Amino acid sequence: MQNEKHIVSSFDRDLEGVQATVMKMGGLVEAALLDAAQALDTRDEELANRVRAGDAAIDALEDQVQSECARLIALRGPTASDLRTVLTVMRIAANLERCGDYAKNLAKRSVVLNSMAQIEGATGSIRRMCRAVVLMLKDSLDAYIARDTKMAADVRQRDHEIDQMYNGLFREFLTHMLEDTRTITPCMHLHFIAKNIERVGDHATGIAEQVIYLVDGRLPEEERPKESGLRAMVSASEAEG
Repeated sequence: MQNEKHIVSSFDRDLEGVQATVMKMGGLVEAALLDAAQALDTRDEELANRVRAGDAAIDALEDQVQSECARLIALRGPTASDLRTVLTVMRIAANLERCGDYAKNLAKRSVVLNSMAQIEGATGSIRRMCRAVVLMLKDSLDAYIARDTKMAADVRQRDHEIDQMYNGLFREFLTHMLEDTRTITPCMHLHFIAKNIERVGDHATGIAEQVIYLVDGRLPEEERPKESGLRAMVSASEAEG
């Protein structure tokens, strides 16, 4: 019995360490997204380059989480809810790593846009959209720590608001391009940036769904709010890397 308690205590301690790494990773991703949006809005190339360079640290933390989780499974042999927790942590880390990639892409395109004419109001709108997505991401991680399915469900519903913001921006960019062909190139870059941010919202929603899976043992049965026809029409841009 004493040995069993020791094993359980060791597992809990190891899991706490992994979770701390995931939370650190989440903080870096949130900061990267906000900094990238600021760099776009203020045309700050130095800040954009720091975001791009910082992605390596996010990738390294994701590798660390995956390695530590694999070691936990191999050495501790978790079962039932403990195994579900480890698998959830691995999926959350994978989602965060992808969000970091989107922040890097945003920063990369912001540097390119610095040499082009500004599209009035666009970068401010993108920055507001980014703040909303970062709040979703923060709330999904808070829901994980608190095992709060109500908060997770709220994050899941808010993804529809991000889709609406994205669709509004797409229409705005399309209008600019139709009215003045000289805006086509900057508007295309801005569209890809908006799409990247919208995808971060999808990953935040994915984390929220993992919280529900962790607590309830199953993913939500109801579908996410329906995508609009506009979003489906431009979904091919998701392949942009």
